[in-house]
Amino acid sequence: MARTKKQKPPLTWKLLGAGFAVPAGIAARRLTDAAWYAARGTTPPKNPAAPGVSWGEALAWAAFSGVVVAGSRLAAARGAAATYERFTGQLPPGLNAGTP
Repeated sequence: MARTKKQKPPLTWKLLGAGFAVPAGIAARRLTDAAWYAARGTTPPKNPAAPGVSWGEALAWAAFSGVVVAGSRLAAARGAAATYERFTGQLPPGLNAGTP
């Protein structure tokens, strides 16, 4: 039985991924902090698992920050993929056009 060797993604794809992910992460953190402060009038909990943080506040922060971080990760991945395709003329490794 022949084993297929897993191919490494090109350096261009790795650099684009990091180049989009880092600013998206920073923006997501700033957005969550600012939106939480605007809505609640307090800074977000630094450690939602700490005993002084209520369950409601911890769950609200987890849900809100999770949605924002997931959205920013999605935007960064899509942006990196579109940029890679624009530069190389092909989809990044592991992505198939038109698949759900």
